[in-house]
Amino acid sequence: MTIRVLLADDQALLRDTFRILINSSSDLEVVGEASDGAEAITLAGTLHPDIVIMDIRMPGTDGLAATTAICADPNLSAVRILILTTFETDEYVARALRAGASGFLGKDVTADALLDAIRTVAAGDALLSPAATKMLVSRFLVTPEPAVDAELPKQLSSLTAREREVMILAARGMSNTDIADTLCLSPLTIRSHIQRAMTKLHARDRAQLVVAAYQSGLVQSGPPAAP
Repeated sequence: MTIRVLLADDQALLRDTFRILINSSSDLEVVGEASDGAEAITLAGTLHPDIVIMDIRMPGTDGLAATTAICADPNLSAVRILILTTFETDEYVARALRAGASGFLGKDVTADALLDAIRTVAAGDALLSPAATKMLVSRFLVTPEPAVDAELPKQLSSLTAREREVMILAARGMSNTDIADTLCLSPLTIRSHIQRAMTKLHARDRAQLVVAAYQSGLVQSGPPAAP
């Protein structure tokens, strides 16, 4: 199955480079290009791509506003947003993750890393750039938002003890394999626990599960657990 990609960036040269690179892979296809956030919202609604590669800083409607609008649209619940930014620890990226983005990349990303990132986000498996993600989580995601979902504590209570344990370890930046080794379980079992937790918490993907873990207080600020 081909992964359909929408590019949203105000730099035409960067869009051209990404389009050529992405279309060179048989399992990926660029189906549209937007030069600002407003156009990205419109094209997402008409094209229903699997992935939107979204620049965070664009004139007019920026990537944050576009991400918020796309992720809030129930008709676009299957669309995943991959944030592209010059600064991986930019607070705007944290706000985008809170809004529903699935991951982020620096603009200096290598060709192979970009293609792998698209496939990873399409699968809903993990946040990207683990080192920067841990820094981002420790600096921004642990800060409570004024309007945290009031239903989140109730949803957390529906998790089993094992699901909560797995969710905590995932939020600390551990992969399924690392969690499996820690708990002496199989990676497939861990994946099942992650999927059930996502369903119960109405999380779009693993990235949103991590955000929920910190913003609910299930995971407290501190250094990530060692694998």
